[in-house]
Amino acid sequence: MTRVLLVGESWMSAATHYKGFDQFGSVTFHLGAEPLVEALKGSPFDLRYMPAHEAVTGFPMTFEELDTYDVVVLSDIGANSLLLHPDVWLSGKTVPNRLKLIRAWTEAGGGLVMIGGYLSFQGIDGRARWRRTPVEDALPVTCLPYDDRIEVPEGFSADVTGPADHPILAGLGDDWPALLGANEVEVRDREGIEVLARLPMEEGGSPLLVAGPYGTGRSVVWTSDIGPHWLPQSFVEWPGYARLWRNVFGWAAG
Repeated sequence: MTRVLLVGESWMSAATHYKGFDQFGSVTFHLGAEPLVEALKGSPFDLRYMPAHEAVTGFPMTFEELDTYDVVVLSDIGANSLLLHPDVWLSGKTVPNRLKLIRAWTEAGGGLVMIGGYLSFQGIDGRARWRRTPVEDALPVTCLPYDDRIEVPEGFSADVTGPADHPILAGLGDDWPALLGANEVEVRDREGIEVLARLPMEEGGSPLLVAGPYGTGRSVVWTSDIGPHWLPQSFVEWPGYARLWRNVFGWAAG
């Protein structure tokens, strides 16, 4: 089995409800990666889903612990969640830098994947803060220094630019369902990096799916979402959805 650690893809929302004179509050917890969890059922991928709030303390602190996984997926979780462990934030203590750990693990043979979202790459209002971090070093793209969202509410069709025989594109064809947005990134000038799909030129042609080596490891970025809203339900229901992620994780694991 290929062990995959998915980090992020969860959030909590607070609401205040007003009913005439009275009001009350509510808090709701959301999981965003359930379509991916379903897509990997019965596959050779053993997925551990670590929600964002658990990652703050639960993400591995040592190389040996991280190396129990073949693939690490960062999805819609900002750099602060791995930088500001409670021992640092609350107690002023030192802890290992887990962004440097991810870079070292990838360079030594790990498979790193970053998936887009409002707190991926640089993110909404620049709050994801992956630019100029050790994790960015390991990616086949670089982040912009500002809010990098590309919102396309009318939808766009991916321009598949990679060779049909690339393992990540195997069996997918070139007619993919519409997407509603992505993070804008720039392809890194490094040997072996391949842009496998882009946004159409009328939307700027920004990279959508990019893969490449880093040291003896591999990294992949998918700049759109893992599920709604940027990746609509029609994409989830497409037979290529499960194949895409199995291809990505298989290639990243080498």
